Amino acid sequence: MTPTPSRRLVLGAAAPAALAAVGATGRPATAAGTGPRTATAPTSRDRALRAAISDLTAPHATCAQLTVDDGAGGEPWYGSAGYAHPAAERPPHPGDALRVGSVTKMFLAALVLQQWARGRLELDGPIGRHLPAGLLPDSFGRITVGQLLDHTSGIPRHIGLPSENTPEEVWRHRLDRWTPEELLATVTHAAPSGTGRVQEYRGVNYLLLSLIVEDVTGQTYTDAVASRIVRPLGLRRTHVPGPDPRLRGPHVQGFIRMTDGTRRDITVQRQDASRGDGDIVSSHADLLRFHTGLLSGELLPPHAVEQLFRVPSVPMTDGGPARYGRGFQRAEANGVVFWGKTGEQHGYRTRVFATRDLRTRFVLTYHPTRRSDPRQMVERVVAALTAPPAR
Repeated sequence: MTPTPSRRLVLGAAAPAALAAVGATGRPATAAGTGPRTATAPTSRDRALRAAISDLTAPHATCAQLTVDDGAGGEPWYGSAGYAHPAAERPPHPGDALRVGSVTKMFLAALVLQQWARGRLELDGPIGRHLPAGLLPDSFGRITVGQLLDHTSGIPRHIGLPSENTPEEVWRHRLDRWTPEELLATVTHAAPSGTGRVQEYRGVNYLLLSLIVEDVTGQTYTDAVASRIVRPLGLRRTHVPGPDPRLRGPHVQGFIRMTDGTRRDITVQRQDASRGDGDIVSSHADLLRFHTGLLSGELLPPHAVEQLFRVPSVPMTDGGPARYGRGFQRAEANGVVFWGKTGEQHGYRTRVFATRDLRTRFVLTYHPTRRSDPRQMVERVVAALTAPPAR
């Protein structure tokens, strides 16, 4: 089974770490930037970006891709390291399909805010207006659509999901089947707590939003993503897989390292446990196009785009300030604030972020083999992007 909503690790852009440039085999990995900046001598940032993704030992990963767009109108910088298919030694390609995990939430937020902008739902309205009678207990009735978007619903943690404490358990449950009703039954053991007063990241919020989208649009969640996001933006490899556990066409393989040190191919894994929350399949190139379209107003009018950045003035359960808006996650490093989303699935990691002024946008996709992902690669990329210009 894929990582369940209550247990998915959420990693934001962290404080920068030292750069390193040793590849997975102990020698430098290849990472070629493209575009005007690499047609001449590489800049110090080019070298830092290459180094950031080239160390496939920290974390242990099979490959990585990075695209950086500075909004200047030229070709974005692109680099890669490692292999999409290690056995065949095939390098990754920006069009390869991969699992984007919780980046899915930005797609759902876009769908919800489209309907809000058209007056078809109210963000302050109760979710019960758009859900089948009896799906949730009456105690859930005070939750609003907006509280699902920004994770202030107060929905309890899941109880009764299979354990994924070891890689062997992850492997055993990778093809488990789940319906929305079964998943919701694991969070209805208690009434919501702290609704509107505290922020707690919960994947089930976006499962419910996928059902609300279906009610408001009259389409399935799958068709809504296709007709309202994929086709308008011309995305080539993006879709909701539903019960299909495979990645079709050219794709990046995902691996998981077992307790005994052996590595297993976990590319084939069901995503219905992550419906609306982390199930979308996309590509590195599509993610850049989607984020650009979302921020530039191709999918939403300006007042709806503003909602993505709206972080509530409440604490998180860890005591820190809220860091999730109504679709975007806020991450800060070296005084630079980025907006976007992280994504996790077994064998797949995704980071899609931009500064508010769009002067720095980046997509990072990489493929660690261990479930616990130390953040070295993210830290190196962020360090390279936020370092002061060389004099």
